[in-house]
Amino acid sequence: MTRILFICHGNICRSPMAEFILKDLVRKAGLEQDFFIESAATSTEEIGNPVYPPARRKLKEHGIDCTGKTARQLTSRDYGRFDLLIGMDKANLRNMQRICGGDPDEKMHLLMDFTSRPGDVADPWYTGDFEQTWLDAEAGCRALLQRLTGKIFT
Repeated sequence: MTRILFICHGNICRSPMAEFILKDLVRKAGLEQDFFIESAATSTEEIGNPVYPPARRKLKEHGIDCTGKTARQLTSRDYGRFDLLIGMDKANLRNMQRICGGDPDEKMHLLMDFTSRPGDVADPWYTGDFEQTWLDAEAGCRALLQRLTGKIFT
């Protein structure tokens, strides 16, 4: 079983979108038994809060339910619990390394680095553009799943 943890600053927009997009792709591919997928924050600002309403609406537009998800913070223990820790931007990656005490096993990556457009997932907290965040997260999740399974997911 591959254990994946998506991480962003607050765990209310980008990382839960990626979590639930990948869960949906895995479910549709019949691979649920092969993956354990969660998300977390690098900050404490939103701990316990649900997915931000515009992010929740964007997921719902695509038939994806994230009911019950609340923000939690990344801990150093997560490094041992997960095979991949995937940040949404470079600042997340730096904070992930700080919280986990580095990345000796090279488990930490940026989501978009699995695509042909490496870099950051657009942050809708600042842009208000949840569609672009959806597009980035979906492309990243499809590319990640392809890398892990060798199959193309359209």
